[in-house]
Amino acid sequence: MLRDEQIIFRQLFDRTSCTYSYVLGCARTREAVLIDPVFAHHQRDMALLQELELKLVAVLDTHVHADHITGAWLAREATGCRIALAKVADGPLVDFPLVDGDSIPYGDRMLRTRATPGHTNGCLSYVDNDARFVFTGDALMIRGTGRTDFQEGSAAGLYESIQEQLFSLPDDCVVLPGHDYSGRATSTIGEERSFNPRIGGGASTTDFVGHLENLDLPHPQHIDAAVPANLQSGRPPDGTYPTLGTWAPLTITYAGIPEITAQWLAANRNRVHLIDVRESNELTGTLGALSGVRHIPLDRFRDEVASLPTDLPIVVICRSGRRSGLAVKIMQSTHRTDVANLRGGMLEWRKKIGSAKS
Repeated sequence: MLRDEQIIFRQLFDRTSCTYSYVLGCARTREAVLIDPVFAHHQRDMALLQELELKLVAVLDTHVHADHITGAWLAREATGCRIALAKVADGPLVDFPLVDGDSIPYGDRMLRTRATPGHTNGCLSYVDNDARFVFTGDALMIRGTGRTDFQEGSAAGLYESIQEQLFSLPDDCVVLPGHDYSGRATSTIGEERSFNPRIGGGASTTDFVGHLENLDLPHPQHIDAAVPANLQSGRPPDGTYPTLGTWAPLTITYAGIPEITAQWLAANRNRVHLIDVRESNELTGTLGALSGVRHIPLDRFRDEVASLPTDLPIVVICRSGRRSGLAVKIMQSTHRTDVANLRGGMLEWRKKIGSAKS
């Protein structure tokens, strides 16, 4: 894992496709890039950027994916960042059509592109300007490589890409792959050069091509939908940015909890049911309680969740938003979706709104 006071680094995971996404930020300027985002995790990624106070300047895909839909267009719609992809992919919504040797700055830091075709004809790897780490997409994986039997793939071409563009990096350069199906997070160039069973240990072109041509893998399950969508940077066919819900301007925390602000609740109290999960003595304490609130202490919440009304959405409240966040998770586990946490709880309410009766 990367450890550098100048760099903010997060490795994110999609269980469905076993895809790794990456946030990379400059600690001084707070500018950041997002690599290989997944459409379904857009809100998670945006929440992380917001919580870490990072400004997204570019979203980078390593190639046109066949197993998931990219979140690139969503990220641009949400933040105004730019989309980068290999020029050969000819994506109509791409702002930075990249070729070998291009640079992508983020604050004081920079990534450089290395063309690594073979898995597809438009694969790129992104290398730190100090060659300390490399995002290899589906070209080089941990003890494996990408397949080469679709999207103009070439086993011989991938062998050349890895040998010339990736194995030429320093031994201690950290490998950050696009996928892993066995729970492995990182490797190094030196490890893969020595131990990768497909291309390491002095494997020849004949060895590598013979290996890949006899994998007998099933056709990618989502390729027919994913590739056309990813050529459009993940933009939905109707061009509509998805919303979290129609009943309130919700935001999602990195922990996955939907929240609303005290200001919105103050203006819309008649449109929701209020549940307070604090202890009884807290409701009469210095913070007070909102009028019309139903009191269910958190230790009784699981037992009473089935009795909660369904005619209006529910906002859950506590002192700071921590206990009420758990209550929201409990409701979500029952497949209830019209729920939200009061961000910051009664502490935030008193700070932004004033008295409990306001």
